[in-house]
Amino acid sequence: MARYRLRFLLQEFDLRGPEVIIGRSPECHITIEDPLVSRQHAKIMVNDDKPTIEDLGSRNGVRINGEKIAGPAELAHGDRVRLGTQELVFYQAAKHRREARTTGFMTVCHACSTPYPEKAKACPHCGAPARDEDTMSGLLVEPRRTWTFQLLGEVIERALATGRTSEAVRLMRRAAREVDERLTASEGIDPEQLAHISGFALQLAGQGGGVEWVHWALNVHRQQRLFPNDSLLGQLEGLDLKTLPDLAIVLGEFAQWASTERKTLRPPPEPDTVQRLERIASR
Repeated sequence: MARYRLRFLLQEFDLRGPEVIIGRSPECHITIEDPLVSRQHAKIMVNDDKPTIEDLGSRNGVRINGEKIAGPAELAHGDRVRLGTQELVFYQAAKHRREARTTGFMTVCHACSTPYPEKAKACPHCGAPARDEDTMSGLLVEPRRTWTFQLLGEVIERALATGRTSEAVRLMRRAAREVDERLTASEGIDPEQLAHISGFALQLAGQGGGVEWVHWALNVHRQQRLFPNDSLLGQLEGLDLKTLPDLAIVLGEFAQWASTERKTLRPPPEPDTVQRLERIASR
């Protein structure tokens, strides 16, 4: 009989049929601690010939190798299954391999947030010594580096498009916290990812989220010494100064900083681009 497994980070899970439920609920066969995963997110039907996975009506769906599925979909060796922000690898286990552990303890490095087995005396990624208070029990952990900005952006965009501002604010706060933590840890953020998530912050500000999101988006650009791209400048131009108190002050302070530091920014903006921002602030 064929044996199938899911691999997530340093954990492996045997899939024992006829079905395996995956979700956020502790009652699932495999529990994933991720707020973007539904309580019962997906079901894997295990059989010898054609193992399949099916979305159980989750809010964010199931993707196989980047493609969102509709209805039951066959799984093949090496397929990458994404639920929420987490990605798992499906594979057929060799018959001679020993049974995989499906429970145990994981340690999350206090220095770099990489998960590794509890028994290790130091983080294999950065070498930081293990600490007892870092140990976590359970099947899965959610380290910072597994965060998927693309999926989060899709969910925020969907919430904004349907007028669910409160949900968009909640998700945006999580994204902002993740960005702030990475910057505090000096990990840096890819400029395209930063522009992407900042765009949603500005969109949220324009839909009643408040000037705080404009301030946050500009502040993270300032921390990274980046000047907003043309798309973000266009969004700033579209904001209503009358409905956003203190917006002119926030824009003016950033424009003054950008003008002073222009030659050291990445990439250095042209003088007329900085003047464009100053005009937006002085409308």
